[in-house]
Amino acid sequence: MPVEASLIQILACPACHAPLEDRTGTDPAELICTSGDCGLAYPVRDGIPVLLVDEARRPA
Repeated sequence: MPVEASLIQILACPACHAPLEDRTGTDPAELICTSGDCGLAYPVRDGIPVLLVDEARRPA
């Protein structure tokens, strides 16, 4: 389930405050930090972004 575009515009990475990129159309659905240093991937469950650093996936 995609996250509303207006919500994506106001969300930021909790770790570094960079904007997030919407990748809810992929499997798994995630919001990706756009910072080159951080790059954490936050899961989206049932259309709700889980913006907890402890729940984020580190970049590969």
